[in-house]
Amino acid sequence: MKPYELGLYEKAMPNWLTILEKLKHAKTAGFDYVEVSIDETNEKLSRLNWGREERKRLVDDMYNAGIFFRSMCLSGHRKYPLGSLEQAVNNRSLEIMEQAVQFAADLGIRTIQLAGYDVYYEESNSETKEIFLNNLKRSVNMAASAGILLGFETMETEFMNTVEKAMKYIHQIDSEYLGVYPDLGNITNASKTYGTEVTEDLRRGKGHLIAMHLKETVPSVFREVPYGTGHVDFEKGINVAWELGIRRYVAEFWYTGSKTWIEGLYQANTMMRNILDCKKGIFDI
Repeated sequence: MKPYELGLYEKAMPNWLTILEKLKHAKTAGFDYVEVSIDETNEKLSRLNWGREERKRLVDDMYNAGIFFRSMCLSGHRKYPLGSLEQAVNNRSLEIMEQAVQFAADLGIRTIQLAGYDVYYEESNSETKEIFLNNLKRSVNMAASAGILLGFETMETEFMNTVEKAMKYIHQIDSEYLGVYPDLGNITNASKTYGTEVTEDLRRGKGHLIAMHLKETVPSVFREVPYGTGHVDFEKGINVAWELGIRRYVAEFWYTGSKTWIEGLYQANTMMRNILDCKKGIFDI
């Protein structure tokens, strides 16, 4: 068994590729699995409505490529948040959650990364936070019934931009099926804002960290920052994550139209493996 697994964020590849082509590129570039995207676009959300034949074809694609979707980035809740005051949006958020859990179960996906928002396009207040908590409880029960882990992504907004903030909900729910899936880039930005240490924030999630997003950022910029051009200390972050027991990592970056995007996959894989491979055996019993 591998001492760790390094996944690739689906959006690192052009959307005009077929799923089979994406899987093959990820495999060739050296990644262990792919994190499927279910974002707020109709195109990605429609995947949750795929029928039996479409899901079987996707499973066949994974077996044919020799690499699998093993985690899901469920960012569709940004448009349909679990804490919305609008009943129709609220209902849709739970429908998306139920569909996502079933989709994950059908495909063999182990982990669903939840966006750490009560609301995004609405104003957050005590009522949205209460609704969010109630719907989170329902979501965790859905996941538990299917044996799927849910993990909060630390986001770019004040609501949940640190592991410490995510842990408040972890303690309230108190379920083995809800943990934290920290984004190293986002908590790095939060650390600059609050004057805190990334390593100490990660340690506040000890025993509840299920995976990590490896993303580059610069202050106030949270997306599409090329590796090596930002301020994220990947080596330090991975060192602490490894010490805390994280063994699943996802290289999160975006295809932005570059003609050298394939080379970018190889470069990201090499960069992260150079750090992770040094951890083999460390802290293991």
